[in-house]
Amino acid sequence: VQLQASGGGLVQAGGSLRLSCAASGRTFRLYAVGWFRQAPGKEREFVVAISQSGGSTFTADSVKGRFTISRDNAKNMVYLQMNNLKPEDTAVYCCAARRFGYSDPSPTMYDYWGQGTLVTVSS
Repeated sequence: VQLQASGGGLVQAGGSLRLSCAASGRTFRLYAVGWFRQAPGKEREFVVAISQSGGSTFTADSVKGRFTISRDNAKNMVYLQMNNLKPEDTAVYCCAARRFGYSDPSPTMYDYWGQGTLVTVSS
């Protein structure tokens, strides 16, 4: 599975962005997908994940109520809708895929990683 994230950019605090994660491969539907972010000088942080079918999600407390993940298996796409963005959301966001499970937030559980897309939130 190959992944590529896109949709990042510069947005003012309180604004919204939608990130996309495009996946290759006919078996994409068998993989759960998660979004992670890494701010300058900080460790990689789990954001949100979605199950293989899209019926279940797991969201970090830091973004709960503001970020929503969804997927379209017919299009091999996963989306991250980010609302009410805050300056502390500024980071490089990347998507990753895992064959089994979806709720363990550890990056080590993920098998494939895409390149990141930069999100900058100005105050």
